Amino acid sequence: MSFIPVAAPVIGEREIAYVTDAIHSGWVSSMGPYIGRFEGEFARYVGVSHAITVSNGTVGLYLALHSLGIGPGDEVLVPDLTFVATAHAVLQVGATPVFVDVEPDTWCIDPLAAERAITPRTRAIIPVHLYGHPADMNAILNLAHQHDLLVVEDAAEAHGAEVNQQRVGSLGKVGVFSFYGNKIMTTGEGGMLTTNDVDLAQRMRFLKDHGMSPARRYYHAELSFNFRMTNLQAALGLAQLEQIEGFIARKRDIYGWYADALSQIPCLQMPVSRPGVRNVFWLFSIVLGQSCRLSRTDFGLALQEHEIDWRPFFVPMHQLPHLSKFRMVGRDGESCPVSERLGGRGLNLPSGCALDEPTVRRIADTVARLACTGDR
Repeated sequence: MSFIPVAAPVIGEREIAYVTDAIHSGWVSSMGPYIGRFEGEFARYVGVSHAITVSNGTVGLYLALHSLGIGPGDEVLVPDLTFVATAHAVLQVGATPVFVDVEPDTWCIDPLAAERAITPRTRAIIPVHLYGHPADMNAILNLAHQHDLLVVEDAAEAHGAEVNQQRVGSLGKVGVFSFYGNKIMTTGEGGMLTTNDVDLAQRMRFLKDHGMSPARRYYHAELSFNFRMTNLQAALGLAQLEQIEGFIARKRDIYGWYADALSQIPCLQMPVSRPGVRNVFWLFSIVLGQSCRLSRTDFGLALQEHEIDWRPFFVPMHQLPHLSKFRMVGRDGESCPVSERLGGRGLNLPSGCALDEPTVRRIADTVARLACTGDR
């Protein structure tokens, strides 16, 4: 019985052909035709005017905040349950993260808690479309309008997700995507910024490439960065993008196979899809209820004994030692009980696009047995 990973990229002949073409062209660094093609096609896919490649999603978050002028003295609302890069980007521009509890069903930032967290110093909010389900963008955008906040969408895990038939990454001031190897589409490492603001797009392009003047080579007007993507990565990304709807369809199939087998088990909380959204189910995630026969640690060890990989939910930001000093806000006080419960009891199951139905059914059968009987 072979080991089943949580995620693995699907690389085929199209990817090999595009990358080989880029290699043969000699354009292997951050110049070459695949950069522009990838940016143009990604902008069209998301439904925005501008897309800017970057070297990874984390620097994309940093570049977006920096380009918007967010810095010391500013507060940025961040969901308490997210990958640490979201909070780190806020700190790296010199601003202060404020950790906001999440909703118990979507696992995304709770707009009611976010409203409680706003102070005169609040400048921005970063909704994270966690595990592929969009945050409640209608409520978040209304909140941002009322309080004059900037909205930076962290769409690292939600390529192709939609709210009212509008794709994530097009809803806020700027969207940030990751193309890490486990994402729905990949460039190995890499990321993309999306926006409809022409001035912001120009600013981000300028800063990501050493701040070099477009009119005078090697004239650098301000401190800036090298956050460029290579032509080789863009070639891989373009090939992946051309197949993204097929990848998403398979993710949704995988969700359906798991749900058919597990949705009637009362001690397991399943992913949801709220009305009006398209959940792309980047990972199939479950939360163990109190009546589950095993702790999450023992559950994970048992899965590994069956050669099934798993991943815990993210550790809540306020539980990380270097972030524990920052303010946190929930619906009912200065705590985040929902993120604590999810962070302690949630796990992600194998969700790669190469999985077939018999394999998913076998994983689900193992999960069901462990949840209901504890029999390893």
